[in-house]
Amino acid sequence: MKVLGKCFLVLLLVSVSSSMACTTLIVTKGASADGSMIVAHSDDNDLADQRIVYVPAQDHEPGSFRPVYCSAVAMGEFPQYNSFIYPRIVSDRAPAYDTPGYPLSIPIGMIPQVDHTFAYFDGSYGIMNEHQLMFGECTDGAKIQIAPEPGKRIFYSSELSRVALERCKTAREAVELIGYLIEKYGYYGTGETLPVADPNEAWVIEMAPSPEGTGGLWVARRVPDGEVFVAANHFRIREIDTENPDFLYGETLHEVAEKFGWWDPKDGPLDWLRTVSLGEYNHPYYSLRRVWRLFSSMAPSMNLSPWVEDGFTREYPFSLKPDNKVSASDVMNLYRDHYEGTEFDLTKGVAAGPFGYPDRYYGPYDGQGDVGDPSRQLGGAWERPISVTYCGYAFVCQARNWLPDPVGGIMWLGLDKPADTCFIPFFVGVSDLPESIQVCDTSEFNKDSAWWAFNFVSNWAALKYSYMHEDIKLMQEKYEALSLSRLPEIEAHITKLLLTKPEEAGRYLSRFCSRNSQEIVEAWWKLSEYLIVRYNDGFINEKGNMAQPTGYPKEWLDETGWADGPTSYEKK
Repeated sequence: MKVLGKCFLVLLLVSVSSSMACTTLIVTKGASADGSMIVAHSDDNDLADQRIVYVPAQDHEPGSFRPVYCSAVAMGEFPQYNSFIYPRIVSDRAPAYDTPGYPLSIPIGMIPQVDHTFAYFDGSYGIMNEHQLMFGECTDGAKIQIAPEPGKRIFYSSELSRVALERCKTAREAVELIGYLIEKYGYYGTGETLPVADPNEAWVIEMAPSPEGTGGLWVARRVPDGEVFVAANHFRIREIDTENPDFLYGETLHEVAEKFGWWDPKDGPLDWLRTVSLGEYNHPYYSLRRVWRLFSSMAPSMNLSPWVEDGFTREYPFSLKPDNKVSASDVMNLYRDHYEGTEFDLTKGVAAGPFGYPDRYYGPYDGQGDVGDPSRQLGGAWERPISVTYCGYAFVCQARNWLPDPVGGIMWLGLDKPADTCFIPFFVGVSDLPESIQVCDTSEFNKDSAWWAFNFVSNWAALKYSYMHEDIKLMQEKYEALSLSRLPEIEAHITKLLLTKPEEAGRYLSRFCSRNSQEIVEAWWKLSEYLIVRYNDGFINEKGNMAQPTGYPKEWLDETGWADGPTSYEKK
């Protein structure tokens, strides 16, 4: 056991540079306003690869193998596998992944290929496939965080979600396949939570590397219909009920946990969170405050407290029934949250500046590691909201069982920070995604990239946020409502078209999604120009009435040295 302790510390220190820190949720069909299944995710990825890529369906030769690529979002870059933050993959998996000027990704291992793989949307992790199967994701702290090794540990959650989207139609199939791949081929990297849902059923699968160095540890739990689930960089499954069919788990989980002293059968059922983690990720309330905020927003009647005893609290259930049915638009707005109206409101206080800017920049003075890591140091901390400045993209996916798959599945994609983006719909039945969505290198400004339009507006708004954000909100409301109004006609047309000319459906949907997204992106570039002129030099400007002085709010001035400025010629 002493040897394991030394090994554990080394492995943990290797992983502290990992910056992925996301918020994810499920709204089951019985809890949603329209009966759809909803899975949402914010990819808070520090200017990583922001491309959303269409991976086409493909047929494969009998006896062929599928390469498994290393993932830089797991623990940082691995040059020996040509695994970098950008581009995430260079291969023939999808046309957009054929990235000129970069070396081909080197497989860390191979698995037998299947005859046919399904089309899907891909990002840092797999998103949604043509059969309305969809994933969310968040990174969790784990006792063991270990690097990949061919023949022992070749899978991280990103490639696991992609393989599942390529091969599965239901959430249960995806959970079972992921569990099999973890145990057979081994799991590396961080702890992970993957919500996975189809139009009818939702599951949560959580995973962590094994202290044995091979295989991996995993558990899954079904989310009851009529309830919502939330996770935010913190394992959410607790005691495993081995007699309950709503739980699935690894064959060796209990054996390994007991062998390494992580669980004693005499203590009762295995508590997954306590067994594999040190508690909360990063700093106290880094994770749990977001769980509280989303749960309390959807079920205020429960009067959940934002204050708990520690990272192993039982104050927040695995899932709960919302007070009112939740729509996709509700979820989009939940992801825009900075704790407005609460005691943690990030638009208030001196750190928000004179214009209520809610973002906080992290630096070397901020803590590293997990709350339970005895080697970590923490001199202070910012509240961690749901919408953060380092979010690369967010999505709200819907699966609707009353519609054919091509239009039943829809990804509402918000590029850059949720608070300042516009969610744009893309049907899973498209034959491709617009080029502007599949092009983005964050190291090079590019007006042909949709991501840069939203990123520019978000960054510019920091200059006078309380003013500019109101302009942004008007645009969000206008274009999200416009997209919603267009969907019924498209869905009705495609439902009929699938009966007579199914080969036309993908092209039709692609044209619609391309035109719709282009209109919104162009509107955002025009918004950026409007904001530049409207708030130039700190004024409010209008034709015929330029340079209207606004100054600063009095309450903010009172916290500065303004009152001590030169009001007379006498020396103070």
